[in-house]
Amino acid sequence: MYKKALLFFFLIALFTKGYGQESYIADVKVQGNKRLKSSFVRLISDAKTGRKLDSTVLDHDIIRLKRLPAVSHAYYQVFYSQDNHYNVFYNIEENFTINPQLNVYTTNDDEFAYRAGLYEFNTLGRNIAFGGFYQRDIFDSFGINLRAPFVFNNKIGIALNFQSLTTQEPVFLEEGTAEYKYNNTSFEVLGLYAFNFRHRIESGVTFFTEDYEYLFGATSEAVPQELVVDKLLFKGVYEFDNLDYYYQYTGGFKSTFNIQYVIASNETLPDFLIWWNDFQYFMRVGDKGNWANRLRIGLATNADSPFAPFSVDNNLNVRGVGNTIDRGTGVIVLNTEYRYTFVDKSWFVVQGNAFVDAGSWRNPGGDLSDFGDDQNLRVYPGIGMRFIHKKIFNATFRVDYGYGITPSATSGFVFGIGQYF
Repeated sequence: MYKKALLFFFLIALFTKGYGQESYIADVKVQGNKRLKSSFVRLISDAKTGRKLDSTVLDHDIIRLKRLPAVSHAYYQVFYSQDNHYNVFYNIEENFTINPQLNVYTTNDDEFAYRAGLYEFNTLGRNIAFGGFYQRDIFDSFGINLRAPFVFNNKIGIALNFQSLTTQEPVFLEEGTAEYKYNNTSFEVLGLYAFNFRHRIESGVTFFTEDYEYLFGATSEAVPQELVVDKLLFKGVYEFDNLDYYYQYTGGFKSTFNIQYVIASNETLPDFLIWWNDFQYFMRVGDKGNWANRLRIGLATNADSPFAPFSVDNNLNVRGVGNTIDRGTGVIVLNTEYRYTFVDKSWFVVQGNAFVDAGSWRNPGGDLSDFGDDQNLRVYPGIGMRFIHKKIFNATFRVDYGYGITPSATSGFVFGIGQYF
């Protein structure tokens, strides 16, 4: 009896010791990648050689990898090495990351504008985005952008942007509408910091010059016909990102808060504060459906100025409405659409979508009650198609047709590369 009891307690002790022994990572191996460097994958991963093996950490690393432009899909495998150590394999399916960009939009007023660009989203195999664009919207514009979100580790990054945007902008006066040639030439420097794979911030400064030149339309003694103003903009962004991706499908919630303070050198365009928040929610519906939503809420210093910062534009917020048809010092816009996959091959996808874009604006110098004014409300339902290449980053060619159902509405097509939101 004594020997049986001793054997029993010995087996219990042996089992407890083996079961309670912690597991560690012997090595992190990366396979399947061609242009994305393995050293970069290890740099941004929280799983490191010698650390404890934790499935939660591995799951987070995979989500972070799937958010990279260079990665179309990723998963991990764990294999026993020796003693209590294991090898972790990160398996990468790469995207082609030299990506053309195109946005085209028209209305039934025969308006036509486009933006074309070319970007490399995996420069040097380190997830650095670099490229530029050319825009034709009556006048010529261009820009150059560099964004490196992971410089030393998975927390610290930098972004540099230069652009010269020239457009014909309506300025809404009591006497009527004036048309101005508007140019904005800017240089921006941003520092990027990620607390973890869900929370990140960016902050920086933009130096820019705004140039307004009267073209035609109504005039007012209180509004100059020529105006050149140097400005300094301080910018902050906080992002909570809990999205997960499976090829063309997206699930989860994301919130992006932007705040800017602008200092001007001319009293005609006074200093102002502006903020807005984009809330995005995506849900898988069955095997082939995806419900996508974006809500933008924003306010700016409520100056009674014809140069209000929020605009109504079919390439930004309401499809089919036209090119900058109104301005305001506050905005509420809801975009909701249902995407359904009709064709899903190993490299090619065809989606259809039905959407409703609706928004309202606060008039410059107005009240919050302006959001409920019928004159400020736009509602545009519509339908569209998506043609997606699964192995090229952001290679989604979209075409949407929006039809206004509110008073004095227009209708029109909006073409572009990438989902609308």
